[in-house]
Amino acid sequence: MRLEGKKVGVLLESDFYEEEIFYYKHRFAEEGIDLHFLTRLWGQPYLTFKGHEYHIPFECHESFENMDDETLRSFSAIIVPSAMVSDRLRYTEDINKLAPAVEFIKRAFAEPDIIKGIICHGMWLISPVPELVRGRRVVGHINLLGDIRNMGAIYTDEDVVVDGDLVTARTGGHCHLFARKIIDMMYEKESVKA
Repeated sequence: MRLEGKKVGVLLESDFYEEEIFYYKHRFAEEGIDLHFLTRLWGQPYLTFKGHEYHIPFECHESFENMDDETLRSFSAIIVPSAMVSDRLRYTEDINKLAPAVEFIKRAFAEPDIIKGIICHGMWLISPVPELVRGRRVVGHINLLGDIRNMGAIYTDEDVVVDGDLVTARTGGHCHLFARKIIDMMYEKESVKA
């Protein structure tokens, strides 16, 4: 498999959409991709989050906080999932500072070789830094239509939208199309290198 050992990071917090997260666990593994679930650990060795629909527990052991640039660049893609994950991750203790997850996604956007994937309500994580999507074609949950337009992005009425290194999808129910597009883009990058 040409994607053996390639890394994909998925941000995680409570109220995640179980079907989406568990789909990623299996689908990316089929391609040999090394999947990492990243969160803000608040100084703990791990945290257990619960899903939105079925309250299924999920342990997360990796933090995006204090990740150095070299480690960040080792990821082929960073995914902001659906449901309430991004709303929880955009919490900041200091209103004069961006939340650590927002700082992290901002750093990922600064790396053109990293595919940025945002699905459904994941677009909430971008709201404090609208310049990241201003003028770019995106899609998100229809409930975020006003948010997307207020960020200056171009709402595109398709299930999955690609704008350069940014892949967006309408809802968590479209995670299979979203993952397929990210995997295809990873294969395209590998074929260019070959």
